[in-house]
Amino acid sequence: GDSVITVQLTEEDKVEDDVVFYLVFTGSTVQHCTSTRKINPGSLETISPGHDCCETVKVALCASREGHPVLVVAEESFQFVQDEVYDAAQFLATCAGNQQALNFTRFLERSRSPAADVDFWDEKVALAFRHLKLPAEWNVLGADQSLSENIPRETLMHFAVRLGLLRLTWFLLQQPGGRGALSIHNNEGATPVSLALERGYQKLHQLLTEEGAREPDSWSTLSHTVHSGDYSVKHHRGLGVYLLTAEA
Repeated sequence: GDSVITVQLTEEDKVEDDVVFYLVFTGSTVQHCTSTRKINPGSLETISPGHDCCETVKVALCASREGHPVLVVAEESFQFVQDEVYDAAQFLATCAGNQQALNFTRFLERSRSPAADVDFWDEKVALAFRHLKLPAEWNVLGADQSLSENIPRETLMHFAVRLGLLRLTWFLLQQPGGRGALSIHNNEGATPVSLALERGYQKLHQLLTEEGAREPDSWSTLSHTVHSGDYSVKHHRGLGVYLLTAEA
């Protein structure tokens, strides 16, 4: 989800300015409708929806004009695939509280990418986490809430801070157990806060310690979502488009 989609219109589809185009994605259990913006007379742009599973869906380009019926201009198939970043997010979410798995993730630090790649990966994995269907009882510290904060252990917050993942850290802070993870020491005696300080991650340290710290700039900060029952409406301010998602 949240990738930019460009639609190229044929000559016969280039119409007057008062025609509004929509894309409708029909999946097995979820349907999405996105508005579009015109880049030029022959091109439209919109945001791809975050889908609930990997499948090929039908996508229809619809045209609407006041006083006229809605027309289906064209239909095509569109495939949602599960990439490595989504796999990583799913693995991390499943392993919250699993010490063996979280200790294994520390190997990632040894093959850490250059800063630019870390920034790109941070953006992608934070978006993937936002699109995961996390259980209502999901917690950053794992399923066993009886563990005392005094018991040294590795947490997802340690993982995010160690790799300098600013946007993922922000996401975790907003989840149950996120704030509690800040005071937990790992086996080396480090908290996420002390790790950020030790590694010179100033922005990350401010994010963890300053009251009223704002969400880091990212693609997701351009979006605002409102949920209501089986429906959600998302506004992407960057492109000025809206996305309606409904569970079938």
